[in-house]
Amino acid sequence: MKNIFKKLLIFMGLLLFSCSPDNLTTENETITNPDSNNPSISKVSYSKISNTTYSKIWNFDALTEWEDATQVGNPNYWIENGNLRIFTNPNTWERSKVKTISSFAAGTYRWNVYIPEMGVGDMASIGAFLYNNNTHELDFEIGYGTQAIRDQLVAEPDDLIVYMTSQGYPFQSVQNKIKRGQWYSLSLELTLTSNGRYNVSWKINDAIMATVRLNYGKNTKFNIYCSVENLQFIGDHIPQSQNYALFDTVEFKGI
Repeated sequence: MKNIFKKLLIFMGLLLFSCSPDNLTTENETITNPDSNNPSISKVSYSKISNTTYSKIWNFDALTEWEDATQVGNPNYWIENGNLRIFTNPNTWERSKVKTISSFAAGTYRWNVYIPEMGVGDMASIGAFLYNNNTHELDFEIGYGTQAIRDQLVAEPDDLIVYMTSQGYPFQSVQNKIKRGQWYSLSLELTLTSNGRYNVSWKINDAIMATVRLNYGKNTKFNIYCSVENLQFIGDHIPQSQNYALFDTVEFKGI
């Protein structure tokens, strides 16, 4: 009986050794073994089987997949050396904007933007924001700021003011200082809670500056905006300068 069992084990071992599977699957990869009978198949190929994320980068070599969203005045923007240059003129209430044609949900949104000197006291705002409607809107807005808010934040002459705002559900607005004449990475990170609502983080150069948990979530999608607008809340007088911004890239990474 022992000899029969021993022979059976040897036979099973030989059978397993001779049957090499076409695909050996690990936690992260599927590895395809070479097939000597089919030279068109490469020796080793890898395909990820973990969940992948959707990623999109706009480099502003053109305005492909973007459309005009200007509310007041002429469309004041063009492509310049691989950047989107967008501006407003003095003594106007121009609101120059572009937006993505498509809308997006949870993920990380990133704008690489140059913040120049802006006119002292000008009511002008550089915007990098997400918009669904007037109460479902998440903003970076950067401008000179009123003298009252500058005093409150103890702003230096080379400081501008950045507003990081959820326009509703709930409303929240956090203000901070930002140096002018520099490139910045501005990002909005939207993650989902267990009940499908958004947690939002505002980041500047990857440092978290503000957070909020929203009362809405994954069923709300946003268009991505780049703008320069003359807006009354962000200064002390109608703009006396032409104010502008440069957007180098915009990126979305979905989750």
